[in-house]
Amino acid sequence: MRQRTWWMYVVLICLAIFALGPLLIFVFDALKTEPELSSNPLGLPAHPQWHNFIDAWTQAGIAVGLRNSIIIVLGTMIGVVVIGGLAAYAMSRLQLPGQGAVMTYLLVVTSLPIQLFLVPLFFLWTKIGLYDTQFGIIVIYWAVYSPFATLLMRSFMIGIPASYEEAARLDGAGEIGIITRVVLPMAWPGVLTAALVSALSAYNEFLLVLTFVQTNTKQPLSLTFFAFQQGYSQNYVLICASGVIMILPMLILFLLLQRRFVEGVASQGLAAE
Repeated sequence: MRQRTWWMYVVLICLAIFALGPLLIFVFDALKTEPELSSNPLGLPAHPQWHNFIDAWTQAGIAVGLRNSIIIVLGTMIGVVVIGGLAAYAMSRLQLPGQGAVMTYLLVVTSLPIQLFLVPLFFLWTKIGLYDTQFGIIVIYWAVYSPFATLLMRSFMIGIPASYEEAARLDGAGEIGIITRVVLPMAWPGVLTAALVSALSAYNEFLLVLTFVQTNTKQPLSLTFFAFQQGYSQNYVLICASGVIMILPMLILFLLLQRRFVEGVASQGLAAE
């Protein structure tokens, strides 16, 4: 038994090094000078250059990018939760025609690469005036992340006893009241998981926002790395520094909600079984 425990700790330590090693090297590189980064890319910084973070913040306009990211993330998260929650409730409680086909459609959509839709979306967004707007990219994120959120929240709502909703109907509650006062509070782990996954995805997404948002003052934090490109060369020290700054908000959010997130994913897996 002790021998098995020893091997388990060895495996866990190796996995921790594999997961945290690149992040530590990333932080170390952010504290180096460019010559030191070229000569020693994997080691500790000889003389930590803390001003790199200040330089990255000012040169890349990270404050503006962070503000735009917050707007896009909040808009995406709220929209995905509302769209996915209403769709999940309808699919789990209402007798809808063709519900099996809708489930199949959602599963297929979640597996399709977004690159298939870039060209038609570009022309459509240009025609209707949503190109180069934050609302336009938020609408795209709604379409991209809502199918997964719908399937996730549906798996939670199926496990909620229908007797609670029947009691609410006897008290005179309508469908909206049942959703907001009964179903969503009981499916809160699934709602929180869907919100967190969509927020992380929107915060880190690069391809779509690069294609559909061109004005610098509207671009989110994920595009600030272009500020350090000079001709055919790049300042990798400041890129690492800005990357560390970019990681911190979502890392703090995930650590604060880690227990809820893990509970939601675990419960979703049990419900799927």
